[in-house]
Amino acid sequence: MTHSAVSPRALTRLTATWRPVALAACALAALAGSTTARADEPFVYMTNWYAQAEHGGFYQALATGLYKKAGLDVSLKMGGPQVNVVQIMAAGQADCVMGSSDLQMVQIREGGVPVTTVAAMFQKDPQVLIGHEDVKKFEDLKGKTILIAGSAQKGFWPWLKAKYGFTDAQTRPYTFNIQPFVADKNSAQQGYLTSEPFAIQKAGVKATTLMFSDHGFPAYATTVSCMDKTVKDRKKAVAAFVKASAEGWKSYLADPAPGNALIKKDNPQMSDEQLAYSVAKLKETGMIGGGDAASQGIGVMTDARIKASYDFLVSTKLIDPAKVKPTEAYSTEFVKDLKVLP
Repeated sequence: MTHSAVSPRALTRLTATWRPVALAACALAALAGSTTARADEPFVYMTNWYAQAEHGGFYQALATGLYKKAGLDVSLKMGGPQVNVVQIMAAGQADCVMGSSDLQMVQIREGGVPVTTVAAMFQKDPQVLIGHEDVKKFEDLKGKTILIAGSAQKGFWPWLKAKYGFTDAQTRPYTFNIQPFVADKNSAQQGYLTSEPFAIQKAGVKATTLMFSDHGFPAYATTVSCMDKTVKDRKKAVAAFVKASAEGWKSYLADPAPGNALIKKDNPQMSDEQLAYSVAKLKETGMIGGGDAASQGIGVMTDARIKASYDFLVSTKLIDPAKVKPTEAYSTEFVKDLKVLP
């Protein structure tokens, strides 16, 4: 992806603008295709960064023929820095996109863009804070410098402040580089479970990784999010894509080799070492098959979790509840009876 000092995976959340101009996006939405399901129906899914293990289930489904078996001719498009995947989808250049989290997609919906999340392949949000080895828990970060990006103010930072009493005065800008953290033992930095900890480990620094979702942060991640028109007019295709993708994730965790081969083809800078590290973390944390997915299937979203995410956004004033309802931002229709068990 990049040299070890840079946090490539975190950039996907933090450099893109996730509140596109509503009027422009809605106008573009009219261009979105609307066909009925048919054999080998073209279907484009756009990820939120360069190909990597965090996208493995989708690449696995493509590599092993699961999409073709489902009657779809799937193309996976890579996102990247400064790429607004929602605007690209609204322009009809993708059928569904990968949201970094369901929270992000609710905020986009509240901004006036008719997008609905139909599945969440990650039961946990992999965002973390990383402290030096003296840090054992979140409370140990009081008074320390915390490096975060500006967009964190619309995501995890209000949650951390409310839960642990952190203050804005502690924060400094996160520059997507681990060197400021490495140089200052009184600092902590944001990260993504499968990226920054690996870079820091490679730099020979002992650190502690604290994952928000293990302490009550409600967000899902790695969503399948689509324009309302697509959900309505291409229901069979969306259902087929969600099911085959869930099966792809199950297959990827069992043997990631086919998916990894396609990932490296799309992203030649991706190393085998990084892929192995990321897959190990996905398994270790039950990212895909843990939580509700263990009994209800990969990709599942539950009413309770949806309510928790929505209530968090309302309580922190990150959305205006008069502008968006949970039933508008989410649909469990495609996952509630799927039951692709890990």
